[in-house]
Amino acid sequence: MTSSSLVSPLGKENKELGWVEWLRAWYLLICEILFQKLYARHLQNPLPLPSLGGYNCIVTGATSGIGLEIARQLAESGAHVVMAVRNTSAARKIIQKWQAIESYGGSLDIDVMELDLLSLESVVKFSEAWNSSSRPLHSLINNAGIFSMGQPQTFSKDGFETHLQVNHLAPSLLSILLLPSLQKGSPSRIVNVNSLMHRFGVIDSNDMNFTSQNRKFTSAKAYESSKLAEVMFSSVLQKHLPTNAGIYVLCVDPGTVRTNVARDIPKLVQAGYRYLPFLFNAQEGSRSSLFAATDPAVTRYCMKLMENEWPVCAYIASSCRPVNPSREAHNVGPSQSVWERTLEMVGLPPDAVEKLLEGKEIHCRYGI
Repeated sequence: MTSSSLVSPLGKENKELGWVEWLRAWYLLICEILFQKLYARHLQNPLPLPSLGGYNCIVTGATSGIGLEIARQLAESGAHVVMAVRNTSAARKIIQKWQAIESYGGSLDIDVMELDLLSLESVVKFSEAWNSSSRPLHSLINNAGIFSMGQPQTFSKDGFETHLQVNHLAPSLLSILLLPSLQKGSPSRIVNVNSLMHRFGVIDSNDMNFTSQNRKFTSAKAYESSKLAEVMFSSVLQKHLPTNAGIYVLCVDPGTVRTNVARDIPKLVQAGYRYLPFLFNAQEGSRSSLFAATDPAVTRYCMKLMENEWPVCAYIASSCRPVNPSREAHNVGPSQSVWERTLEMVGLPPDAVEKLLEGKEIHCRYGI
């Protein structure tokens, strides 16, 4: 398979998803829902992890769902884990509960830092606090995300549509600002928890906020587009990182997981959703992120893609096997547009990555 077979020949943004890609997305989604346990039957549960003593990790959205499982299992394996969360009191209660378990003996090396992804100022403050500690960072796991099913459009205090900010803008800003620490932790990884739903997404880089009349807002469209934007941005970010920086960018699909993402749907539907036998539980859904963050084969795979100048970043399926993201994600021109527009929205200069890796300071509209 060559990259040219997957790239749109004109490199233009598609305002609508082609029917072939739409059918393919539905086919893959249905297969994932019905057969994901079959596809992942070779995996142990929980996923065995190597000894991670001296390994520093940040996990966003770590108080529930797969983020909670990711943080717990990393800490159990000896890593120093920071739960980057909005509700710090809830995180501390979770840690107290874990430390009280006799088998842990209070030995888990886990901390809490405040991070509100609905505030880009909070992202900058978090990054400044971590970087100022001079600790190397080995894995940044951008797990936190939202899907407000069927809800009306809302905006953050920064003026951005909430799916766009939480799922894409805030983790993108966080990833870039933490590059100095990730470089210290080389070889290190940025793991973005994505979704197969990105295959339904289309991007209008001039209207990522869904505020023009070109596209009618729905929560599904906003979620799908934010996840596609995440893959596109990740792919361009990987190209901006020199090989000697030793920082690898991945997106992962956790599968269809039984979490509180269904809290916004009708109660009757929620009841059925929670008892579907083919859904992953949170521990099963955490495996692809843990694999991407710790397995040595992952960095070798990322290096191979970089050497072959592959147009997209590494993408790991819920089976912990590499897969290709959507055709839209391979579209180089729109991916570059998403990159440029994202930097503009989060208030970073075009050369932010290069300057940070050179040890220089940059100015961000939401803080230094």
